[in-house]
Amino acid sequence: MRSLKTKFALSGAALGVLLALACALLAGALRRPGGAHLPVAIIAIGLAAIAGTAWVAFAMGRRITQALEQLSDSTNRISHGDYTQPVRTLRDDELGDLQRTVDQMRQSLADTTITKNYLDSVLNSMADAVFVVRNDGSIKFTNLAAQRLTGAGADALYGRYIATLLHSPELSEEERLRKACEVGEAVLRTEAGQTIPVSFSGSQIETADEQFSGRIYVARDITDRKRAERRIRYLARYDALTKIPNRMQFQHLLQQAIARSLRARSGLALLYLDMDHFKEVNDTFGHGAGDRVLEALTERLTGKLPEGTVLGRLAGDEFALFIDGISDHSAREIVRHLSEDILNVVALPFHVGGQEVFLSASIGVALCPRDAENVIDLIRNADAAMYYSKQNGGNSCAFYTPEMNAAAVERLMLKSKLKRAIEREEFVVAYMPKVNFADGRIVGAEALLRWRAPGHGDIPPSQFIPLAEENNLIGSIGEWVLDRVCQDYSGLARQGLAPGRIALNLSLKQLRQASFILDCKSLFARRGVSPSQLELEITETTLMADPKRTIGMLRELAAMGLHLSIDDFGTGYSSLSALQQFPIGTLKIDQSFVRDVNEDRNDATIVRTIIEMGHSLGMQVVAEGVETQGQLEFLRSAGCDHAQGQLFGEPCSIEALSQLLARQEALSGSPFPFFARKSAAGGVLRA
Repeated sequence: MRSLKTKFALSGAALGVLLALACALLAGALRRPGGAHLPVAIIAIGLAAIAGTAWVAFAMGRRITQALEQLSDSTNRISHGDYTQPVRTLRDDELGDLQRTVDQMRQSLADTTITKNYLDSVLNSMADAVFVVRNDGSIKFTNLAAQRLTGAGADALYGRYIATLLHSPELSEEERLRKACEVGEAVLRTEAGQTIPVSFSGSQIETADEQFSGRIYVARDITDRKRAERRIRYLARYDALTKIPNRMQFQHLLQQAIARSLRARSGLALLYLDMDHFKEVNDTFGHGAGDRVLEALTERLTGKLPEGTVLGRLAGDEFALFIDGISDHSAREIVRHLSEDILNVVALPFHVGGQEVFLSASIGVALCPRDAENVIDLIRNADAAMYYSKQNGGNSCAFYTPEMNAAAVERLMLKSKLKRAIEREEFVVAYMPKVNFADGRIVGAEALLRWRAPGHGDIPPSQFIPLAEENNLIGSIGEWVLDRVCQDYSGLARQGLAPGRIALNLSLKQLRQASFILDCKSLFARRGVSPSQLELEITETTLMADPKRTIGMLRELAAMGLHLSIDDFGTGYSSLSALQQFPIGTLKIDQSFVRDVNEDRNDATIVRTIIEMGHSLGMQVVAEGVETQGQLEFLRSAGCDHAQGQLFGEPCSIEALSQLLARQEALSGSPFPFFARKSAAGGVLRA
């Protein structure tokens, strides 16, 4: 390859040779006779030299011009984004090198453009809104989902600060953005002024090139999820039939009222109302008619009660109401007049099935602070007074007296005996099998503690666990249960049986013990049981009591391999957004929702929603309290994963569980007779 310098040097040499030849011709002409023609010869030679030089310059210039024009066309196409046509290399000199360099640049730009277009296509295909911002928070890219979500085009969003899209007037823009990322949720304000709840997350763009540094935020419209959460929250706290607070919500409101009364040193009266012989209405006219009577009764009571009175439905035909802000000396008189009004309202005829039905009610009254200063005791005392009224013929009101409730004495006796229960080996562990809906096989069990106190029979945990927590015995009892379960699991494993995961209940006081995690590790190592074979059940109340502290402990337990589940889901006050922070693997639907899924559409809706939302969060869902095959079929059709309940038998001993597992192994299928194997025709399991 000859360079342009070489070509110009050769051209110069050729011109020199041409001039030298001309000079030689001139010298020869001078020596010849007739030198008179010298001027003509000189002119001819000069013109020839000039013409030769011009021809050489023109030829070289023409070739250079063609190459430059071709480069100009190529660079013009590249500048307009056309990278499809390659740059032709016509020369072997410096211009040829330039042509090859430009073509390499074209190819590099083409590859970059393809990558960018592909990335844009991927981002625009996402359902989530994506915002790419600079370090100062200004937006430099949005995908189509972000534009749809905000109702603004890419140009309108470009350069805007991401924090201005978040709706929190009480916070500064910086605080808005920080809070949204911490909570994982925000409210986004659209171009039209509409506010939309979104899940919100952001992360730093890691790059060495400063011009590409910044942050990327992703938002997702969670309007439907928020609506479902509100619906679940309402259905979980209010009675679907009467639209008044259910037991859980009523107790919550009562607890607040008690606290207010104690602070204000005023009185509070709780009235517990139960319809007399209401079962006869259901048996005679059907449950639908009974429901209509309860609706009518609720309307009557709501219209008759003084303003500020809280009315709730505790269960079936049992109602409760309380009035606060009353003085101690006038409380009995106020309650007496109120109870008379209630009994008169109840005594009015109800129209059922075209007939008039007359009913009555029994009312029990407990006063705060005279009779009790907490929700449980106050309700229990009012309930005892109500039964006293009912035992005396009903259609009356009775005030609580200590003689009505022998349970208080019983409670004190149990508290003293509880301290020696472990030493005397009075505790036993019963196991409730957990059954897979897909094939009816046992895939785990829940360990249930029972106290067989001499002279009292089996005492359920609901009675003695609160006593254990009060006496600070819950730690030693919990450790005994965990040790017993590990021993039982090891025994099953030695028999070659696979019981699946064994679940244990965990209380708030156990979780707050400083040595709880260390004690668990030590026990697992001593018994040779893997933590992955066990599951800890925690209630929503326990989770939300101190979430910041709880989440750290739960993550440490999960890191050990323990599986974590939420027990009695739907009865607490947590949201799924809050639950996402915890390392939870299973939701257990409270049996209060399962009980009436075949009769109550609201309960059915709650159960379906919990199952769907649990699965959307990657959790397994277990239904508690399954007692009928109708419930079983409903839950199976709703996509529930596992079931527990008396349909599969009462909680059993470890020996009985071992027999069930052995039968399961022998049958290579479900040990329960109402589970049929899949038919040869590919049918579905039937119960």
